[in-house]
Amino acid sequence: MYLYPFLAVIIVSIIVLFLSKKAIQINSKLTLAFSGAFLLSITVFELLPSVYFENMIDNKSDQRIIGLMIMIGILFQVILEFFSKGAEHGHIDTKKNKLPWVLLISLSIHAFVEGFSIRLDQNILYGIFIHKIPIAFIITTSLLSTKIKKYKILLFIFFFSIMTPLGTFISNNSDQLLKYSLIIDSLVAGVLLHVSTTILFETSQGHKFNLVKILLITGAIILAYFL
Repeated sequence: MYLYPFLAVIIVSIIVLFLSKKAIQINSKLTLAFSGAFLLSITVFELLPSVYFENMIDNKSDQRIIGLMIMIGILFQVILEFFSKGAEHGHIDTKKNKLPWVLLISLSIHAFVEGFSIRLDQNILYGIFIHKIPIAFIITTSLLSTKIKKYKILLFIFFFSIMTPLGTFISNNSDQLLKYSLIIDSLVAGVLLHVSTTILFETSQGHKFNLVKILLITGAIILAYFL
């Protein structure tokens, strides 16, 4: 459970070193489209039903609180993207040749929050695992194209890679946080809804989907449904 998100970032970052820039660009766009559809499907099929139904929420007031927390999660992700400039769904600025600390912090907070939802269902783990692959592609490629020293890039990637497992570990072992699990899970649902839908509609120029992307998105939805 803890290793999957960590390995997704580490292994993909290593693979980047052996691929051409053109191959990386093509593969990352296609993987982003698939991961966005898969993450959205997992959120709808697994996370939202868990938040609303498995907790037996039948009180109208509690339902509104859940809805409010989902919307706060969306707003929270919008704020994070103000600092990360959309790196969670494929955008990263490589003009500067200094280690982007603001980017690292915002991405790490996003990854940490993601980790809280993994305890609910194995399929959410798969969704986040697949989500990590194109992000690792883009971040590693972008950082390698700068003049930042490689050991700093490796530290950046390592720190980012451990944040999701850390979030999962804390959510599994903190009795204090379990008291607020419904609120936290609702917040995470909002974060994942925003990220996945943004990825899904930003993977094509001018928001036009070609046949390959349509097939990938359809396949991701079918796979998520039957898992």
